[in-house]
Amino acid sequence: MCGIVGVVSSTPVNQLLYDAMLLLQHRGQDAAGMVTLQERKFFMHKAKGMVRDVFRTRNMRALPGAVGLGQVRYPTAGNAYSEEEAQPFYVNAPFGLVLVHNGNLTNAHALRAELFSTDHRHTNTESDSEVLLNVLAHELERSTRGVPLHSNEVFEAVRNVHKRIRGSYSVISLIAGHGLLGFRDPYGIRPLCMGRSADGTVMLASESVALEGSGFVFERDINPGEAVFIDLQGQVHSMQCAEGATLNPCIFEFVYLARPDSSMDGISVYQARLNLGETLAKRVVSTVPPNDIDVIIPIPESSRPSATQLAHLLGVQYREGFVKNRYVGRTFIMPGQGVRKKSVRQKLNVIASEFKGRNVLLVDDSIVRGTTSREIVQMARDAGARKVYLASAAPPVRFPNVYGIDMPTKDELVAHGRTVEEIRELIGCDALIYQDVDAMKQAVAKALSPSSKRKLDGFDASCFDGVYITGDIDTDAIVRMNNNRPRIEETEEDSSRLALPNMTEG
Repeated sequence: MCGIVGVVSSTPVNQLLYDAMLLLQHRGQDAAGMVTLQERKFFMHKAKGMVRDVFRTRNMRALPGAVGLGQVRYPTAGNAYSEEEAQPFYVNAPFGLVLVHNGNLTNAHALRAELFSTDHRHTNTESDSEVLLNVLAHELERSTRGVPLHSNEVFEAVRNVHKRIRGSYSVISLIAGHGLLGFRDPYGIRPLCMGRSADGTVMLASESVALEGSGFVFERDINPGEAVFIDLQGQVHSMQCAEGATLNPCIFEFVYLARPDSSMDGISVYQARLNLGETLAKRVVSTVPPNDIDVIIPIPESSRPSATQLAHLLGVQYREGFVKNRYVGRTFIMPGQGVRKKSVRQKLNVIASEFKGRNVLLVDDSIVRGTTSREIVQMARDAGARKVYLASAAPPVRFPNVYGIDMPTKDELVAHGRTVEEIRELIGCDALIYQDVDAMKQAVAKALSPSSKRKLDGFDASCFDGVYITGDIDTDAIVRMNNNRPRIEETEEDSSRLALPNMTEG
């Protein structure tokens, strides 16, 4: 999962890109990068770290031009600690191309070999995004052989890219001297939308919040399999470039990943989370009598809407019992010191008065490895709670995600191969309530706006139901992709949002 943005304007875009990337920072904190185009020359700056740390005044001054793109990176493949794998990626032929990508290619291994043996193109990193860029470059070269580049040639290239690559991908690419290209995989797994400002500037971005927070008016989501080409004059050209495209967005975007003030594919993220709380209420009532719950407390941050709705429907007090420290820094390893893992207690602090002597229902958006849940339950007990119940707004995470979320292998997932009672014992709560898979899908689908022009065909809910929508995932493929998961060095802090310590670690 990453955040991507692209802008075509008549005035400098570096500040616009910076502001949009800040609004997408929740989608990736590992690295950030930006490219601008002036005449036919690219200007690039990228580095590890968050947007505010990567870009200083001197960097912004070195990024002139009225067209550009940027990315905030959350590593899901390759080497998380290689500066070279920060995006955007660049190739000089044809035309000069830069690209940012949100998602994960499931056939990157085969494509890398094909690029070398058949296309005679070289990739220099382990990133699947570099593979994608080289496939696009090769297809653009083929479609423009002997003819000038126009939107039809761009769309022909994208059509052939769709035929070659598998997996999830929202892509923004800048073609030197021509314009900005955006396209989305034929299943619409990862999001991409478009908006326009009063002066005619056009922006593509992962979430609507990046548009609205930058003063743009949201126009529409890019359709699955669709390509949009914005020329340097700001004219928008679009075409459906994939046959049989269907809309199956990643449901984990609505459960956890996206900002609540975003709308994706016509679905309000906030309303979806309220609906999840509503359906979760029915599950809670069947497990714990409401009169046995004194207070409902969310585990910050994504679970708040669900917890609010749950408390309202059960007629139970909603209270804030945890305060999140937003400024937990990296761990430094000094000579003579061992590796020190950051505790959840450094990231969350309890308000003891909300727990003491009470039966508490904690609400989380999802439970992945379970270690964090176990520690939070113990924190509630240490604060004086009589009983601690735990409810998850999402169903058990039983399967790996292969479409751009750095989920652990199945053996690291607390729900894999365990019953709910076995999970409850491991976590140490007095009752554990999970959302139902079908109820989750219905709750999110119910948040679809009546005015939406696009029919929702379903969801990618593979980490919950084990159904991989692209149809090319088997055990061998999962093993191969797990081998290419980001390598985290002992001396570094894992910056992925879902990074939790293993169950076996104290």
